[in-house]
Amino acid sequence: MRYLLDTNILSDLIRNPQGRVAQRIAEVGEPLICTSIIVAAELRFGAAKAISPRLTAQVEAILDAIEILPFETPADSIYGHIRSRLEVSGQVIGGNDLLIAAQTLALGYTIITDNMREFVRIDDLKCENWLRGAPV
Repeated sequence: MRYLLDTNILSDLIRNPQGRVAQRIAEVGEPLICTSIIVAAELRFGAAKAISPRLTAQVEAILDAIEILPFETPADSIYGHIRSRLEVSGQVIGGNDLLIAAQTLALGYTIITDNMREFVRIDDLKCENWLRGAPV
């Protein structure tokens, strides 16, 4: 089982380097942890927008320490199916979250997020929240 960390989880790790997320990573083992190129882009955007050299350095340190996965097939096909299904049901989610979910499903991983409200709408997507009520 591998775990793909969402933006809000890595943001918490940046803010709380000894917090719950760090503890869970230590429990499951760093080789089982990764993130998406989309998450990396979101984090880098946030740091650039903040115009904070300190935050930029923290983001880069975290991203240097974690495997960043490219967006590859069949995630694009899965994205199309998920988006179509969600639009028909009137339960759309954010574009980046949809890409991250499709990538996670394509890989058979579990998404680790503090945004369960969005991700639980996607059938067969395994989700965990390591911040709220998560085992530590």
